[in-house]
Amino acid sequence: MADLSLPALSLYVHIPWCVKKCPYCDFNSHTSDADIPEQAYLEKLKSDLAADLIFAHGRILQSIFFGGGTPSLMSGEFYADLIAYISSCIPFDPNIEITLEANPGTTEAERFIGYRKAGINRLSIGVQSFNTKHLQRLGRIHSGDDAKQAIEQAKQAGFTNFNIDLMHGLEGQTVDEAMSDLRQAIELNPTHLSWYQLTIEQNTEYFRHPPLLPEDEALWDIQQSGIEILRETGFSQYEVSAFSRENKQAKHNLNYWTFGDYIGIGAGAHSKVTISSMNIDSKRILRYRKTRMPNDYLRSRYNLQPAASYRIGEEYIEPEELGVEFLMNVLRLNQGVDESLLLKRTGLLMSALEPQLGELRRLGLIEKSRLATTAKGHLFLNSVLEKIMS
Repeated sequence: MADLSLPALSLYVHIPWCVKKCPYCDFNSHTSDADIPEQAYLEKLKSDLAADLIFAHGRILQSIFFGGGTPSLMSGEFYADLIAYISSCIPFDPNIEITLEANPGTTEAERFIGYRKAGINRLSIGVQSFNTKHLQRLGRIHSGDDAKQAIEQAKQAGFTNFNIDLMHGLEGQTVDEAMSDLRQAIELNPTHLSWYQLTIEQNTEYFRHPPLLPEDEALWDIQQSGIEILRETGFSQYEVSAFSRENKQAKHNLNYWTFGDYIGIGAGAHSKVTISSMNIDSKRILRYRKTRMPNDYLRSRYNLQPAASYRIGEEYIEPEELGVEFLMNVLRLNQGVDESLLLKRTGLLMSALEPQLGELRRLGLIEKSRLATTAKGHLFLNSVLEKIMS
């Protein structure tokens, strides 16, 4: 029986292999020098999920996201088998969203047809740029034409709901070049755009050898010009870097940003789950992660009825940290959330957040009757989040 005091549940599945590691990427991705052990990995994912079913608590699954790495290196048969197994373990919402990340250069028409038959109903296509010069600097293996072809093939395979992943603020990128990328993406008629500024992350090639990025003034011009183009062409911004057509927001990401629960399986996957309790004042939220290296993950010896799991690290979020973590997620949303969600998700009262919110409201950065940034606060979101963490 489902515990109605618990939030919605999503599943994240990590595919850790790539053809080539991009210099800006800090995700758990590993270049594959040989054939990917697809069948062996499939069986490990099943066993991994079986070990984590204790956290489902009778809930139905709202969304599945296949991320990476490069999930489009795997076959349609792989996903058909895995999705069938998942559905045998956790009931699916009738309108479940099942997203697969696909990289141009690793796809072909037949693969998209296979993904559609497997039950995948949404794609997130990692274009990043349509400009050959910028794609080469980003270490991408595809061209702008490859990206356009992949999107057309996806449409022909029956995908009507898809996201285009696009970066701006690239090395040497002008405002005109950034707007050209954005217009080309919009012309391909996606239902969703993830449009975000390149940032330099630790443990990346770019961190060790930083590229020369545009000045702040140019970055500001790119951001403001792009938002205006997106608004004029029917896209609504609902999160810092997420824009969608009407009713096409990403369900999976919305669950993250509204502090929902998610189980993560696969090498390096992370999870956040609420431990079941009918007493709203005693909610406990657990974060845990899985074995990171693909070979270590594949060497794990658990079967479909494991006595243990693939978890290598776990921690409960302490009560004094819970409110801050909640705010760090929900304030990314343009509309924020109703104050009542804090109690539902964490068991905390609004008074617990007064130290963080009081000053921000006095500065006009947070709404007075809703957990949302004001227009001014949204412009300076990074500063708002820094104040919350301090």
